[in-house]
Amino acid sequence: MHSILDYLEESALRYPNRIAFADPDAEISYKDLKDTAGRIGTALAREVPVPGPHPVPVLMPKSVRAVSVFLGAVCAGGFYSMLDEKQPDTRLRAILDTLRSDVLVTDRENEQKARSLAAPGQKVLFYEDLAKAEADPVLLTEIRRRAADVDPLYVNFTSGSTGVPKGVAVSHRSVIDFIDCFTELFHISSRDVIGNQAPFDFDVSVKDIYSTLKTGATMQIIPQRFFSIPTELLDFLIDRSVTTLIWAVSALTIVSKLHGFEYRIPKKIRRVIFSGEVMPVRHLNIWRDALPDAEFINVYGPTEITCNCTYYRIARDFSIEESIPIGIPFPNEKVFLLDEEDHLVDRPGAEGEICVGGTALALGYYRNRAATAAAFVQNPLNDRYLEMIYRTGDLAVYLEDGNLAFTGRKDHQIKHMGHRIELGEIEQAMHGIPEVERCCCLFLKEKITAFYTGEIDRKALIPLLKSRIPDYMVPNRFVRMEALPYTKNGKIDRQALSAM
Repeated sequence: MHSILDYLEESALRYPNRIAFADPDAEISYKDLKDTAGRIGTALAREVPVPGPHPVPVLMPKSVRAVSVFLGAVCAGGFYSMLDEKQPDTRLRAILDTLRSDVLVTDRENEQKARSLAAPGQKVLFYEDLAKAEADPVLLTEIRRRAADVDPLYVNFTSGSTGVPKGVAVSHRSVIDFIDCFTELFHISSRDVIGNQAPFDFDVSVKDIYSTLKTGATMQIIPQRFFSIPTELLDFLIDRSVTTLIWAVSALTIVSKLHGFEYRIPKKIRRVIFSGEVMPVRHLNIWRDALPDAEFINVYGPTEITCNCTYYRIARDFSIEESIPIGIPFPNEKVFLLDEEDHLVDRPGAEGEICVGGTALALGYYRNRAATAAAFVQNPLNDRYLEMIYRTGDLAVYLEDGNLAFTGRKDHQIKHMGHRIELGEIEQAMHGIPEVERCCCLFLKEKITAFYTGEIDRKALIPLLKSRIPDYMVPNRFVRMEALPYTKNGKIDRQALSAM
């Protein structure tokens, strides 16, 4: 197997009439999804007649249509990159500038926005037209013949410390390697209904989409607005017979914070797999009390290693003072700790940086050799042959039982609201506002706090920042100061700000 299209074709053969993906407005069977992807792929291939994988940016709402375009991009010999139409235009343009694609795929509802974002000469193509094209089996077969499993499947953009988003390119081989293990470990099968929470530009959704295609399951796409209305969210889970949740911690805690289970309990849920940030034990206990027969699994890993590299099955009760371990490596993933001198850390209680090797490693950062070279490096423990690893920047310790426990970050990158964020990107956006003289962002008590100098108040700052960065990156707190503290080396004294 060298393409995720093999997943689609096998499931279409075994379950042609089963619903593969559904949203509140549409649903599509495996057979129809395969046919639609072929039509879209044929049309896209004729628009981008260049050898080798090419980027297909997709500016559409999270939907059945979007999944069809993703698979169509693959049929065309390309790879997709999802653009969230709700993000600021400046960020979307930065992403498009990085991709440098000849096309931009959208739907008629987003035509005006797509045309405003498209670069000169970039073709705006519409789902409605692509899906009506006639498939060319000969063309599609030839494209497939030239493809390799190391070709990119998607590029997801994360925050960048310089203010420019970084595109993580992930191959078919990496996704197949991970999803085969993921679905087997957690017993996901054709009988399951996966309730999709994650945005399609966030790698948690990769587990939803490809676990579905691999097993012949059904994926129900949950509208984002339901995550602020627990009653509608729980109605959706129950009405759609959802069995599996692969959600960010922040999404799960919304239900428990707002006492959702006092309204209804989705009793068909058999597994809850969570990631993105530390799960508060108090909220985990609320979920476990509501669903005593469900399995709960904590998974950990950055986008650069294809979703996750470790997992921990919750098999005992935790007190609210405890932290939930991140567990043990997935099969075929090498996870180990290095100290500051690049020596192996294997003694319980000793802290080291989490490093990951194996097939699941991403291809690097798209059109960003410097960032790729800094994060994807030769394993310093191996001087005998080429062995690339990814340095996560996360710190961990081994517990006495051999499980890993997350302890923090080496740098200024954080996990917030399920998203990985470079605080430097927020600082860059604030420094782009003329009324802000200097600023420094810290992550304090699970809140992004912006310290700054300048003649502008919080009420005026927030809308300006929202025009530059996504809502989840806007600081939770603003502290205006007469002057920022500095170290003897002339750098902003972050420790002094933390102490404040």
